[in-house]
Amino acid sequence: MTTTTKKLNLEEYLAYDDGTDTRYEMVDGELVAMPPETDRNNLISLYLLSEFFKFVPIRFIRHKDTEIIVTGNRVRLPDLMILTEELFTTIGGGRATITVDMPSPALVVEVVSPGKANEDRDYRYKRSEYAARGIPEYWIVDFAKQQVIVLTLVDGLYEEAVFQNSDRITSVYFTELALTVAQVLACGEV
Repeated sequence: MTTTTKKLNLEEYLAYDDGTDTRYEMVDGELVAMPPETDRNNLISLYLLSEFFKFVPIRFIRHKDTEIIVTGNRVRLPDLMILTEELFTTIGGGRATITVDMPSPALVVEVVSPGKANEDRDYRYKRSEYAARGIPEYWIVDFAKQQVIVLTLVDGLYEEAVFQNSDRITSVYFTELALTVAQVLACGEV
């Protein structure tokens, strides 16, 4: 759902406050209100968060609270991000925004919400935006399709690995992770 009729520039977006708790992404200069998450998506992202806590310092983990500017007029708010140490020191103490002049996070995870528009956003648009932003690894967790896709950046494009059922999710960057798709998706069974 688009919220604004006037196109915003990045500075206007960063200063925007409508006095509500509504969270927004910006797509081509337009504010897009993020609908409340489903309980299933929250449980899945929280489970992944708890698993990353086992081997990633808490200061490098962001959960639905840090936005990333992927281009000059597109800002995304991922479900889960793992920062690099360099990015962590660059963000500082201000607004939790990763700007285009900052390093990329090591990993972004999106849990697909129900609906064709959400599927298109996570599978198509964010895939190209995150690749262009240079994010080394992007996960798409899809309860409806019962799969986790791990996209690894190689020469500017993502190479895709699809995991289902009892497949162990493998990550080039997070080799300590020992999870199956069934374990991740079981958290979303409500």
